[in-house]
Amino acid sequence: MPDIKFRVKRQDPGDNNNPEAHWEEYTVHYEGENLTVLEGLFYIQEKFDGSLSFRFCCRASVCGSCAMYINGAYRLACQTNVKHLDTDLITVAPMPHLPLVKDLVVNMDEFFAKYEYVMPWLVRHSPDPEKEIIQSPKERKKIDMPVDCILCGSCYSSCPSVWSLGASLGSKSEEYYLGPAALLKAYRFEVDSRDEGGKERIARWNNERGIYRCHTIMNCVEACPKELNPTEGIQWLKRAAVRRKLFRKAK
Repeated sequence: MPDIKFRVKRQDPGDNNNPEAHWEEYTVHYEGENLTVLEGLFYIQEKFDGSLSFRFCCRASVCGSCAMYINGAYRLACQTNVKHLDTDLITVAPMPHLPLVKDLVVNMDEFFAKYEYVMPWLVRHSPDPEKEIIQSPKERKKIDMPVDCILCGSCYSSCPSVWSLGASLGSKSEEYYLGPAALLKAYRFEVDSRDEGGKERIARWNNERGIYRCHTIMNCVEACPKELNPTEGIQWLKRAAVRRKLFRKAK
């Protein structure tokens, strides 16, 4: 039965006796060739310390709940096989630059508030159709990339513009940045042939707190565990904003 060592960053800001961040090491035993980082964390929680906190849900790499900073990179814990990391030491930390709740759990309230702000839903002004709205294969292909976003927050955590302008929508400050995930979702509906909400939505992302705060650093592309390209979507929105200004079109 092989062993592998996990080095996990622990911190409980609510613990007055020990609120500081520190690293704890655990030896995980497993059988066969397949052990994901998430399974290793379950082992630690069950065998060593039941207070270890982390998020998980589907365990199928599509919910985004278990995004963490693993061996110096943004990864989904349920998707990451320890064998593929090719090391005897697995370091696991929470996603950086986000408020910490406990251990590997970060506060995502601000992230989801900005996501909701861009109206990430289909808007229709036409009368309800008698049957489904048909999309051609060419029209559907436009949303192939952005529709796969699982809202894990890796791109948001990795973005320097978010680090420097992280004020929440609920604060009095106007200096905040929506972030790559929210803007990618705005792009997803802007290129959807069924959507008619471009006129309402554009005011939310076509400003200094939206697309123009992106400096094309592309950390988001490198961080995304689904290999999506938020920067591509944001650049498309910039071009679309110019076209609408010039030609006065709704979309």
